[in-house]
Order: sequence, then C-alpha cells, then structure tokens
Amino acid sequence: MQYRKLGRTGLKVSEISLGTMAFGRWIDEKASAGVLDQAIESGINFIDTADVYGRGMDLGDPTLTGESETILGNLLQGRRHDIILATKVKAPVGRGVNDAGLSRYHIYRALENSLRRLRTDYIDLYQVHGFDPNTPLEETLGALDDLVKQGKIRYIGCSNFAAWQLAKANGISAQYLLNRFESVQPEFSLISREIEQELVPYAQSDQVGVIVYSPLGRGILTGKYQQEEKPETGSRLAAGEKRLMQLLEKHPSHELITHIRPLAEARGWSVAQFSLAWVLSHSYISSAILGASKPKHIQDALQFAGERLSAEELAKIDEISRNIGILR
Repeated sequence: MQYRKLGRTGLKVSEISLGTMAFGRWIDEKASAGVLDQAIESGINFIDTADVYGRGMDLGDPTLTGESETILGNLLQGRRHDIILATKVKAPVGRGVNDAGLSRYHIYRALENSLRRLRTDYIDLYQVHGFDPNTPLEETLGALDDLVKQGKIRYIGCSNFAAWQLAKANGISAQYLLNRFESVQPEFSLISREIEQELVPYAQSDQVGVIVYSPLGRGILTGKYQQEEKPETGSRLAAGEKRLMQLLEKHPSHELITHIRPLAEARGWSVAQFSLAWVLSHSYISSAILGASKPKHIQDALQFAGERLSAEELAKIDEISRNIGILR
C-alpha cells in the first residue's frame, strides 16, 4: 500500500480507502467485520462513513440511519488509533425540521451522535455531505471551527461541492481565520469525469486534497452488470440503487467497457483493476474510496496496487472517452 498527503496537511492516507456505505445497509456486522479486517490487514488506514448510512437509505426512512457508524464503532475497539476515521453530516437523520442541513444546531447534535455510535471522542476528518443553500457558510464554518478547537475534530472537509462552493467556503475561512476545508470528496471514475473541468484545477491551485468515491462507477466497471441479465444477489443493482440504475440506463458504460477491456487484458488485469489504476494515476488524487461488501473485493483491487498507467494508455483512454461522448 502506498500513502499520499491529504492536500496541504501533513496527514498521510492510504491511496485506496474503505467506504462503508454497505455496512448495516446491505451486509450485517459479521460480514462487515470480514471486510474491515481485510482492509486493515492490506494496509488501508483511511475509513470513510456517514451518519446517514443505513437501511433507511433504501427504505426512505430517515430514522433508520447510523448503522454503519454503529458497526464501525463496535469493530474498531482496540484499534481506533490505527486508522484515520472520516464521517459526514448533512443528510436527514430524523423527521424533525432541524434533523438535516448544516446549521450550527444540527452539526453539534449530529457530531455528538456520531461520536457516540463510533465509540470515540474525536473524528479525524469531519465532512459536510453537500452544500446547504439554506445555511450561511459562515455559520457552518464557524461551528466546525469551534469543534476543531474543542478537539472533537482534527480536520474538516466537504463532499459533493462544486468548485465555486469550495472556493467561496475557503475564502470565508481565510477572511475570518477559520479552519478551512482541507479535502473535497466528489465522484470520479472512467464514467464520471466532470470534476476535471473546474473542481480539480481549483483543488490543485489551492492544495485541497481530493478523495474520490465510486472509482469503479458504482460497480459498473467491474463488468458484473451485463445488459438484459439479472443482477447478482446482494449487489447494488439488486438493491435498487437509483444512481446506479440511472447510469446504466443513460450512460454508454457498456460501450466504454468494450473498449477498455483490451487495454486491461494487455496488462493481464481485470477491467476493474485497470479502472482503479486509471484513477490513481492522477497525482492530484489523495485517495480512492473502495465501497467493498466482500473481502475479495479488496483483495482483487489491491492485487496491482502501486502500478500506474503509461502516458500512452492515458491518452488512449481520453481518445475513447471523447469518441463515445464521455469527455468533451
């Protein structure tokens, strides 16, 4: 496993990290333990979760959230200090009018609940889960800054922010001498490259770490979702994940895989391994979050960890992406 600095900070995170959205949602605590053990044994030191991860995401019930954090809290006892733990706040976690968003009120309550479920007294990276147009950034950043000073948070980050939102937030932090967002967490893969247009150039210019989720296109780039075939039991598609279904319906993903497969086979890799290497071949990526639900997913992904694609391969992928309309 190789490690990379998180933006301008001195914090080093594994270039492949573990995403735990499946914990308590699609797999139980016993299965989650197998995944977590494999991740830690493989050198992964960065674990990502969120207060909203749980059964409620599929059932439409905001009261059924927090299972991922609860399972992690149980499984990390005795080894909490061996990993960098990240969680998120913003999504609805109850039915009350203040049970969502990025107000000072909700952030304070949400953090205390996350700390309780995770059975820890601090969060290494606390991330806002998206932009909240109903709350002034000054209020959100002020609340987060207070929590850093209280020792409950080490660093703060954001997820699903546009470049202008991140730039505005960090401008406010600079103006008022507040702790700033040291990382941004967007979606990024061979089938989702929008961040290359504005977010990545800004992050590079301001030394913001880029932690990406869905580097395998929500599992599409594993090749397991074949057209007109019934999805594998326990998979995201079988669970009816809306974003995945939208990508499969409207995106030329099957065409992309057809073109990528020969490049992967030339190296003796799977399409998934090639796709992950493509993500990590970009030096501005701090870490790629692998949403594993089985230990084998981690073993397969890390088989060629540390290897990078050549300039010729990267150029070929860009050509393919332009030809099928992914890249403009």
